[in-house]
Amino acid sequence: MNFDSTQHNVGNIDRLMRAIVGALLLVVAFLGNIWVAVAALIGAVLLGTAYFQFCPSYTLFDFSSNKDASPVSK
Repeated sequence: MNFDSTQHNVGNIDRLMRAIVGALLLVVAFLGNIWVAVAALIGAVLLGTAYFQFCPSYTLFDFSSNKDASPVSK
């Protein structure tokens, strides 16, 4: 298990889905839903992982959705 954040492990489709869901959760949070803090936190994490193209939990499970990257465990 190597937490190298310079090696991208989030692919383009995964990145797009994270960005859309993250943005929607932030909008829900700002609209004043009862789950404001939870939605804002999850939305921020999803947008952050989409921006940096790195997901620490993917590294934990030795997974990568990035087709261009080399395999994680070598």
